[in-house]
Amino acid sequence: MKISVGQLNPSGDMTENLATVRSLAEEGKADGAELIILPEESMFTVRHVQGDLAAAVDANWTTFVQQLSFIAAEVGIAIIAGGYESSGEERPYNTLVIVDSSGKIVDTYRKLHLYDAFSYQESKRIKPGDGGLKIVQLGELNIGVLTCYDLRFPELARALASQGADLLSVPAAWFKGDHKIEHWETLLRARAIENTCWVAAAGTSSTNTVGHSAILDPMGIPVAYLDDEPRGVVTVDVTRRRIDEVREFLPVLKNRRLASTVEIVPAH
Repeated sequence: MKISVGQLNPSGDMTENLATVRSLAEEGKADGAELIILPEESMFTVRHVQGDLAAAVDANWTTFVQQLSFIAAEVGIAIIAGGYESSGEERPYNTLVIVDSSGKIVDTYRKLHLYDAFSYQESKRIKPGDGGLKIVQLGELNIGVLTCYDLRFPELARALASQGADLLSVPAAWFKGDHKIEHWETLLRARAIENTCWVAAAGTSSTNTVGHSAILDPMGIPVAYLDDEPRGVVTVDVTRRRIDEVREFLPVLKNRRLASTVEIVPAH
């Protein structure tokens, strides 16, 4: 199954961003992709929203989801993309929407781990997810969904792989900073290697975020990738055969021995 990742520099204008989403979806479709994964803030980027965030989310979320559905159906490609969903409170959810190629809303995923690190506090403006982890079936693949900072929690990726995820989808808006690109690339490789599954990561590329979208195979090899360009698409044929090949000689999921208790030995 061919999969694309798309990279963009979203503005605070949802209509403008949806036009870019459509263009990227059309590029992925032209490359033969059945699914395109787009970044965390494809709806709009919070820092460019004018006025009250909750009001902007209330005014735009439903339209964003509907338009993703229309784009998916009209272009004929499944889409995973991120936006902001009203929670009924002041802080909205950071939510991924998963749409199949017929335009059906398959599911949503609310980001579990908010980026309260490196002197930033996402939780001041965003409410953490409450719906648990998600695996969605699109085409012939089971796809586990994570969002950005979730990548730093290996137990999430392991739980998804253990439950049958063939590919980990990671829409993100990964902030720039010292060693942040190295962290991003290392963590993507680690999640692929330790779970012997594909990883497809789509990042926003802006003055604040790194871009560096990539698709990695189950050995952690970046098969296709972008740098920090503000717009781009890469496409890879993601196969279960490659998973089976790697797991034949690297059966880490089968080799696991899980202890139910941990002994803490005091110093003498």
